[in-house]
Amino acid sequence: MNKYIELAKQAIEEYVKSGKVILVPTGLPQEFHSRQAGVFVTIRKGRELRGCIGTYLSTKENIAKEIIDNAISACSRDNRFYPIGKEELPGLNYEVSILSKPSPVKNIKTLDAGKNGIIVKCDDGRCGLLLPDLPGVDTVDQQIFIACQKGGINPAADGYELYSFTVEKHS
Repeated sequence: MNKYIELAKQAIEEYVKSGKVILVPTGLPQEFHSRQAGVFVTIRKGRELRGCIGTYLSTKENIAKEIIDNAISACSRDNRFYPIGKEELPGLNYEVSILSKPSPVKNIKTLDAGKNGIIVKCDDGRCGLLLPDLPGVDTVDQQIFIACQKGGINPAADGYELYSFTVEKHS
């Protein structure tokens, strides 16, 4: 198991069992302490999504803290699911996605739904995000449609800006 997954798993298991947030463990590679990036933590039970929460820009001082915070949110605050219980822990799989800095999209034809995640943003603050390479999402048009739905954005009536990013996926 790689260090990204180990950290997410440790954070989730401690939080589910005790309600406590772990400290950043010692012995992590230097990049965990020095790098800042948006991070998404995805939890699956078998093939079924069980939680997915993240940030597209860094909100913490390093990715170790970003992973811990988003792992806890994914297991306990994803409003699509009930919080994860102790009995579920042995059957869970984790994925940690480290996001590149989003950049404005000038031409959607340059995007690839398997490689680029997208963010749809309105001036009034509404925003929807979709990670790349999701099962059943094969086109950029599908990505935009789903991201708009997630953000409560009507693509036909609301003006929006489109941003893209790539991910470094750990599973």
